[in-house]
Amino acid sequence: MGETQHGPAAAPCLPIAEHGLIGDLRSVALVGTDGTIDWYCCPSFDAPSVFAAVLDADKGGRFELAASVPARTEQFYFPDTNVLITRFFSEDGVGEVQDFMPVDSDSVEIERHRLIRRVVCVRGSIPFRTCMAPRFGYGAEPHTVRMAGDVAVFESAKLSLGLTSTVPLKIDGLDARADFKLAEGESVVLALDQVGGTVAPRGCARTEAEEQFTTTVAYWRKWLSASKYRGRWREMVHRSALTLKLLTYAPTGAIVAAPTTSLPEQLGGERNWDYRYVWVRDAAFCVYALLRLGFTGEAEAFMNFVSQHITPGGGKPSGPLQIMYGIDGRTDLPEHELTHLEGHQGSAPVRVGNGAAEQLQLDIYGALIDSVYLYDKWAEPIPSGQWDDLCALVDWVCENWDQPDEGIWETRGGRKNFLYSRLMCWVAIERAIRMANRRGLPADLPRWRESRDTIYRRIMKRGWSETRQAFVQHEDGDVLDAAVLMMPLTKFIAPTDPKWLSTLDALTHDLVSDSLVYRYDPQASPDGLRGDEGTFSICSFWYVEAMVRAGRIDEARLAFEKMLTYANHLGLYAEEISHTGEQQGNFPQAFTHFALISAAFNLDRALG
Repeated sequence: MGETQHGPAAAPCLPIAEHGLIGDLRSVALVGTDGTIDWYCCPSFDAPSVFAAVLDADKGGRFELAASVPARTEQFYFPDTNVLITRFFSEDGVGEVQDFMPVDSDSVEIERHRLIRRVVCVRGSIPFRTCMAPRFGYGAEPHTVRMAGDVAVFESAKLSLGLTSTVPLKIDGLDARADFKLAEGESVVLALDQVGGTVAPRGCARTEAEEQFTTTVAYWRKWLSASKYRGRWREMVHRSALTLKLLTYAPTGAIVAAPTTSLPEQLGGERNWDYRYVWVRDAAFCVYALLRLGFTGEAEAFMNFVSQHITPGGGKPSGPLQIMYGIDGRTDLPEHELTHLEGHQGSAPVRVGNGAAEQLQLDIYGALIDSVYLYDKWAEPIPSGQWDDLCALVDWVCENWDQPDEGIWETRGGRKNFLYSRLMCWVAIERAIRMANRRGLPADLPRWRESRDTIYRRIMKRGWSETRQAFVQHEDGDVLDAAVLMMPLTKFIAPTDPKWLSTLDALTHDLVSDSLVYRYDPQASPDGLRGDEGTFSICSFWYVEAMVRAGRIDEARLAFEKMLTYANHLGLYAEEISHTGEQQGNFPQAFTHFALISAAFNLDRALG
């Protein structure tokens, strides 16, 4: 648990790591250690924000709820759930805020998109204050506020929200406020609903909040009970699994890369991107991690999502697949800047949409087909229609694997012949061959084998640098890249092959800092962007797994344990870690949590 000191002069914009996450499988909210919700998009992950103080303390909007006297705070999750508890310790008493979005298996009122904040005094007495200050449309759309009975109704052109409270609310300009004092055992309930259309404003009595709390806790615990992981790092693995589940969009089976936009990879830098979309690569890797733990439902839902959006024949430059999609499957994700927002702690620009959607990234085919292969092997045999789609993908890869592309890191410095892209094209074809052989499915096996073997020889010849005695970032170059850590993980090369061990040593020397791994050196390999970045957490967990497979178990365990110390107080990770150990980038990051699960699983198995 994390511990922070807060008083009336709390910082206007908390660091990225000072947050917990709640959600309802449609959207999420970030709750700061000071009790403020300062990120929430309604009604979905990629909808415009209602609260975005994490991107602009003045214009973004927030939902404050905190002790109105100096208090120390701690945050933790209600065990085995995504219900977040923020505790306030003052001189006269202890209170806690229970934050959650109701979710259950058969909700009939999902369009309400409810967010509940329940405040309880557990010892002595303690005064609280709350201020609901929404700023619609990323802080750009005007709104009005009025009382409709006991409900404060906030209305903008495209969205209306209703705030109900068991203590009286008062309008203050464009906001709604309340002050109250609780004695031991007393509670207050605040409920925020999307209203309009068929959803009318209504109160949220204590009994209803209690019922929804109980139902939500039961939902998360029932879901987590399907996990087959019984290893050493159960708490961290299960928190990562619960986080990945929060990043799924239930209506379509989509899995977002992260639920935020423009949290900076470097404070003051321009590496700020919108991650609230479905990257085929990221989602496919998450499917692998969830399958590893025994969660097949999410894998099936994502398979259905992908199969709906494959365009056989590959009419687009990116082929039959686009590298990313909207959570509803849309392909048009135009990128633009919100110049009225200052960015997280002054880190502009704030971007919405993602121009990388137009890029060619050949590795996505390997990530996807590997996840289909594992689903077919560990869960359910894929149907004939999906096999036909998969064959079309493999045929396209056989024709196009040798094109230069933008690569896994989506560089904006021009296309290259990236080794990782070649590697994952090999994976795409190799896994498809395995499926065809195992199930006796029809396939053009002679052609597939020839392409697979050609890629293998090409990587071995042109991806190896005699100068560096290592496999390198792109053909005929000498730049190192942590993405090559996937070579033994995908079974392309034996993890104890002399060439691989030499590569592992070179990566350790050049890109590793106290177990943390940089993805590449931007100075040696310009990526078209200014500034530096932190270490990439997914690479750090790949590094652990590569060392496990190389037999360096003690080193791997130490590196893994060190990585766990970089998690925030709740076990959550952003994309990167700064040189001072701070979380950087969008938060929490699916990629990082998938890699933690995989590393923990394999390290635990190696330790026996």
